[in-house]
Amino acid sequence: MRKHNFCAGPAALPTAVLERARDEMLDYQGRGLSVMEMSHRSATYMAIAEKAEADLRDLLAVPANYRVLFTQGGATQQFAAVPYNLLGPGGRANVINTGIWSKKAIAEARHLFGDVHVAASSEAGGHLAVPRPEEIVLSNDAAYLHFTANETIGGLAFDYIPGNAPGSEERGPRRPDGSEAPLVCDMSSSILSGPLDVSRFGVIYAGAQKNIGPAGLVVVIVRDDLLDRARTDMPSLFSYQALADAGSMINTPATYSWYLAGLVFEWLKDEVGGLAAMDAINARKAARLYGAIDASDFYSNPIAIPNRSRMNVPFVLNDSRLDKPFLAEAEAAGLLNLQGHRSVGGMRASLYNAVPEAAVEALVAFMADFEKRRG
Repeated sequence: MRKHNFCAGPAALPTAVLERARDEMLDYQGRGLSVMEMSHRSATYMAIAEKAEADLRDLLAVPANYRVLFTQGGATQQFAAVPYNLLGPGGRANVINTGIWSKKAIAEARHLFGDVHVAASSEAGGHLAVPRPEEIVLSNDAAYLHFTANETIGGLAFDYIPGNAPGSEERGPRRPDGSEAPLVCDMSSSILSGPLDVSRFGVIYAGAQKNIGPAGLVVVIVRDDLLDRARTDMPSLFSYQALADAGSMINTPATYSWYLAGLVFEWLKDEVGGLAAMDAINARKAARLYGAIDASDFYSNPIAIPNRSRMNVPFVLNDSRLDKPFLAEAEAAGLLNLQGHRSVGGMRASLYNAVPEAAVEALVAFMADFEKRRG
């Protein structure tokens, strides 16, 4: 019997997707072999890959002047790939620091290219609220502004998109001299959780293992006019231009992960009803869990309410000595992977798209019962 999986990643996949993959595992549509056994150059696999991209474009309403890339290495590889592709012959990485993942992006850019401008930071406040728009100050040599939409470990999420207002013809935040810089977003843990205006970004990247599919795959959405800014000393596998020219097949791609991602895109379109419907479901899930936490003196969440993540909900018990019993009893009740990240402790419930509302209801009921017995 499948249990309720609140893992932060690799995360839950939709049951319908797993069932379809199971049914097609040994014999894909009468071909007599598995998708993971077929050539990525075959007509059958090319059709799988092309449909996955088309469905993702449809879900996100990706404009025609953007390329969609399916590559490998996860979001962590993009910490290097982004500066390699956008710094060009000069300029400096500008990054907003809101927690562990944005810090990793800063550290990698510094490791490779020396200097990084921190355009704003929430560190002084303990990463409990994101910097406000007026606090973001780019350097005049900013090649781009990078931010992490949702920090999975701290449960901190942006409640706005840094840069210009929706509907503006401007396509990125402004440097002090008034010129525009492309906006780059690590959207690994929030992509596909609701509608998105892709046109406000220069680059979006997302590791697959939250809302897209299995670990190892990463999706990059990049605006055409940014493809010619790459450094010449870049590894060829990192090149957005080369990936775009090769249809994401410079080398053998993560074929099975790409296939499973395509099944998830179909599920979102055909069974959920699109991203507006998914957005409403995710809003209900988060409201139910945060409501239970806020109504209790036994549990608490420290994040500023406007910046609470809908995808990752950290919480602590008022007596940390009860952490181990809570986790043991939760697992016995079929509620899995609730332990907080090792760097922060406590609990964390990840409510990605594939986590059903019934799982949240089961968690809330367990929390109330545990409080009644242990509080």
